[in-house]
Amino acid sequence: MKRINGLGFVYLMLFGLLIGLMPLSKAVAAELSAPELAIEEASTKLKNKMQASDFTKDFKQITLAVEEIIYPHVDFDHISVLVLGKNWKTATEDERKHFKREFQTLLVRTYSRAFLEFKDWSVRFLPMDKYENADKVIVKTEVLQPGKQPIAVNYRMLQVKGEWKAYDIMIEGVSLVTNYRTSFKNEIDRSGSLTAVIEMLEKRNKEALTSSKEPS
Repeated sequence: MKRINGLGFVYLMLFGLLIGLMPLSKAVAAELSAPELAIEEASTKLKNKMQASDFTKDFKQITLAVEEIIYPHVDFDHISVLVLGKNWKTATEDERKHFKREFQTLLVRTYSRAFLEFKDWSVRFLPMDKYENADKVIVKTEVLQPGKQPIAVNYRMLQVKGEWKAYDIMIEGVSLVTNYRTSFKNEIDRSGSLTAVIEMLEKRNKEALTSSKEPS
C-alpha cells in the first residue's frame, strides 16, 4: 500500500471524490449503473464551472461551487454518525447538530483546497461487486496519473430516498470514515468533551472562511 501521511493524506482522501468526478465520454456514461451515474452527474457540473478562466483563482468561488455540487452526492448525516462512533450515542441533539454543521464545513474546505492542489488526473470505473442489499454498493475506480501507478479509490454508497450518495471513500484500502473516527476520538479524549472539539472546529472553520488565504 502506498504511504500517505499527515495533511497530504487527508487532501488525497477527500480529493478522491473530486477526481472520481472527472468527466466521462457519453458512451462510457451510458454503460454506468445508477450509483456510478450519481458520480458522473456531478462531473458535468464541475466541468462547466472549470471552464471559467478565473474560476481556479478564486478560492471562495471554488468553495461555493464544491458545496453546491458535492453536497447532493454525499450523505453528510450518515458520515457524521459513523465518524463519531460511540460518541454520537452519548451526544446531545444540540451537539449532534453543531458537529454535523462544522464537520460538513471542514470537508467542503478540504475538498476546495484539494481542488487547487491536484491536476491532470483521470478516472477509470471498475466492475462493481453485487450485494444482497441493493441499497448499498461499493463503486470501484482507479485514479490515473501520467507516468504513475493507478491509485485505487472506492466509494461506499447508499441509496437515500431514491438517490445514491457516498458515505465513505477508501484510497488504497484506507477509509475516510475510519481516519476521521480515530482523529476525533483522540481529540475528544484529549480535550475531555465533544463540545470542546466542536468549538475547536468552529473556530478553525471561521478563521479559514474569513481569511483571504487558502485554508491550511
